[in-house]
Amino acid sequence: MQYTRLGRTGLKVSRLCLGTMNFGPQTSEEDSFKIMDHALELGINFWDTADVYGWKKGEGITERIIGRYFAQGGNRREKVVIATKVYGDMGDPSEGLGDWPNTNRLSALHIRQACEASLKRLQTDYLDLYQMHHIYRDSPWEEVWQAFEILVQQGKVIYTGSSNFAGWHIAKANEAAKSRHFLGLVSEQSLYNLNARTVELEVIPACEDYGLGLIPWSPLGGGLLGGILQKPSEGRRAGMDIEAQRPKLEKWEALCADLGEKPADVALAWLLRNPVVTAPIIGPRTNEQLDGSLRATEITLSEETLKKLDEIFPPVGKGGKAPEAYAW
Repeated sequence: MQYTRLGRTGLKVSRLCLGTMNFGPQTSEEDSFKIMDHALELGINFWDTADVYGWKKGEGITERIIGRYFAQGGNRREKVVIATKVYGDMGDPSEGLGDWPNTNRLSALHIRQACEASLKRLQTDYLDLYQMHHIYRDSPWEEVWQAFEILVQQGKVIYTGSSNFAGWHIAKANEAAKSRHFLGLVSEQSLYNLNARTVELEVIPACEDYGLGLIPWSPLGGGLLGGILQKPSEGRRAGMDIEAQRPKLEKWEALCADLGEKPADVALAWLLRNPVVTAPIIGPRTNEQLDGSLRATEITLSEETLKKLDEIFPPVGKGGKAPEAYAW
């Protein structure tokens, strides 16, 4: 496994990040344990989750599964850089908190309570990377950073990151952190793949300038870039309108065939070639899928291939950063 630094930090993480969103809803606990064991065997030390994963309000099902996995011992917890998130509504109806007002978003109160709850579910004393799952405009950065500073001082959080932030949110957050002599954001988790390139305008330049590692979610476009024309049943399950995108998907899959590579591997390799990208999040449902993802770290795409990919999946505007992507 290849490793890289997470943004401007000295923390070393694997070039692929194990996404755990399927643990619980789609992957049984037994199979989830097998996938986590195998990830460690392969050297994948960077794992991503969220308090809301499991999709039963307030229950934190996925975090609980990971916590029970860590509790088996064998230095499982110590080997993993665990990243989780705060923002979503965690008001547990069974505890009378279903409609209570401070069980979500980024108030200092909710950040504190959500962190304590995640620590308990994950059965750990600290979170390696605690990410804000979305921007919350009603909480000033003075409030947000005060809450995170306390968690860092208490040893409960080591690094902080963002997810789904705009470029100007990253700038504003880190300028506010700088004024407090606080490390601030070290990573941003964004939607980014060949078919969704909006972040190239301002988010990626902001990450580059402020030293944030980019962690792409949905690197295969929800399966669209994974050879979907050969697996039409998956498209139906995901509710994709494959026909509307068939012309470019045919070109995409033909190009991958010419390269002698699987579409999913090429899609991941395209992300990995970007120096701002730390690790795409992969969400395997089986160990076979996990093994298959490793090929992406070995693929080098030629300039000719990159040009063809731009023709199939054009960047926004003229390509590159804003404002040049749309202005003179």
